[in-house]
Amino acid sequence: MKVAIFGGTFDPIHNAHLRVAREAADRLSLDRVLLVPSANPPHKPSGTTTAYEDRFRMVELACAADARFEPSRLEEGQGKSYSIDTIERVKARLSPSDQLYFLIGADAFAEIGSWHRSAEVLGAVEFIVVSRPGYAYPIPPGARVRGLETLALVISSSEIRRKLDSGEPVEELPDPVLRYIRDHGLYQ
Repeated sequence: MKVAIFGGTFDPIHNAHLRVAREAADRLSLDRVLLVPSANPPHKPSGTTTAYEDRFRMVELACAADARFEPSRLEEGQGKSYSIDTIERVKARLSPSDQLYFLIGADAFAEIGSWHRSAEVLGAVEFIVVSRPGYAYPIPPGARVRGLETLALVISSSEIRRKLDSGEPVEELPDPVLRYIRDHGLYQ
């Protein structure tokens, strides 16, 4: 089985996230893509993200679009959400013959040396690094990397939140996610 971890704050999850997950699943014949909302991302100040349950529910709704997508609560809880812990939890559930990947954007991958236990993260998985065509990023020694060059959709969660707050039309969200946001009064 081929499994990829795709983590993030997903605040909110949007169409570019889903497109990247779909392209990775298609190109690498992935059986599953675990979409893992970070409960307490170490790179964000505490309390600056939407409640975990709302973000998880939006990921659940978005995952319904593709049977290969699976929402995961692996980073739920009070502690910081470190990638090495998530990787170790997923590996404990897989058989030795399974392949584990980590789906990540090139900008985040360029910062991987600053991550908690980065050397262990680099040695634990093969990375699927998403970048726009021709974009160069540093690859640390020993890292196993597959590039996924895609026409990056210029969508940012912060811009989506701004549009939602100002009442502008938002086309970058899956319909069920947009309905959830409106039904729950998020980002206003």
